[in-house]
Amino acid sequence: MKNNLLSLAFFGIASIGLTGCVINVGDDGADWDNNGSWEATQESNRENLSRISLGMSKDQVTTLMGTADFNEAYIQQDKEVHVLFYRTQRMKGDGKTTKNECTPVVISNNAVVGWGEKAYSKI
Repeated sequence: MKNNLLSLAFFGIASIGLTGCVINVGDDGADWDNNGSWEATQESNRENLSRISLGMSKDQVTTLMGTADFNEAYIQQDKEVHVLFYRTQRMKGDGKTTKNECTPVVISNNAVVGWGEKAYSKI
């Protein structure tokens, strides 16, 4: 009886320790970010891009768009240039965002001077 009680106590304690174990099989959720699905993120970014106007400050852009997926900054002919990249189109379902899935927003001397590939290629 004492051995049975000790065995039961041991298995009870062991099973409590295993209740936190979770196994995730497959890649369900690989294309999800912290704010929801990648589709929702892209849709929101495309919608917010339509609200950007030339001359907006970098702070106004980041307030509207949020944190960029990628960014670049450099000095060109005594002007400070920032390029913020926001995901707007899915190219490959690998769970990773790449620059070719993003729309660039070009900011020079703290004012938006353009967005999209044409604006990016001119800098």
